Amino acid sequence: MKKKAKIVNFSLSHKKYVKKLRQDKFIVIFFRIFVLVAFLGLWELLTYTNVLDPFFVSSPSRIIAQLGDMIASGTLWHHTWVTLYETLIGFFIATVLGYLIAVLLWWNEKVRKIFEPYIVVLNSLPKIALGPVIILWVGAGTNAIILMCVLICIVITTMTMLSAFVNCDEGKILLLKSMNANKFQILWKLVLPSSMKDFISVLKINVGMSFVGSIMGEYLTSKAGLGYLIVYGGQIFKIDLVMSATFVLCILAFVIYSLVSLLERIYKK
Repeated sequence: MKKKAKIVNFSLSHKKYVKKLRQDKFIVIFFRIFVLVAFLGLWELLTYTNVLDPFFVSSPSRIIAQLGDMIASGTLWHHTWVTLYETLIGFFIATVLGYLIAVLLWWNEKVRKIFEPYIVVLNSLPKIALGPVIILWVGAGTNAIILMCVLICIVITTMTMLSAFVNCDEGKILLLKSMNANKFQILWKLVLPSSMKDFISVLKINVGMSFVGSIMGEYLTSKAGLGYLIVYGGQIFKIDLVMSATFVLCILAFVIYSLVSLLERIYKK
């Protein structure tokens, strides 16, 4: 009887704990939505009452109207697709190459010691300064924008993954060596699986950085894309266009970040 009572008490405690987790999750989601709605409402109110000049800060209603016009004309989909294409290609190339470079540097310690300082210097170099050089290398257009995106993300990927590989548990590595495991087996069975959390973190970082790269590239050389719309809107003093393009960028970044978060949840299961 006592054992049964303990089981019942544990079950009730577990239910309360799960219920609290759900309540906390609901509270977080509610306040996220509340903060967003409150911010948009206050923004609309201040521009409607002319406390803020909508010519300089636009307003949610003007942004919606601008997006409606762009959807009706079909220009929104075209510019959004151009930026999304450039960002995804740059994101994929930078992530794969950065990961492979990190593996290579982990594999050969001498190579790592030789090239690590140069990687650190490259990371600190402002990539926008390379814009004219990039255009000379690959020409103006999509290739230059993708290369800009790759240069921004690849160093972050390499440094983060290399740090994760190098900091792998030495005790476990020694255990595998004592079992006559070769270097490839250590890499495949231990180092790569143990670095998955860091890889997910890199993906999350690269989501934002790849958009930064593509927009920076479009600032330098583009005839289409959300970055082009932002530059063009600024040139003709049409802040509604600038804010509309920025809003679409936020939506795209949120969607891709959500996909990465979904991948993280699948991995944890």
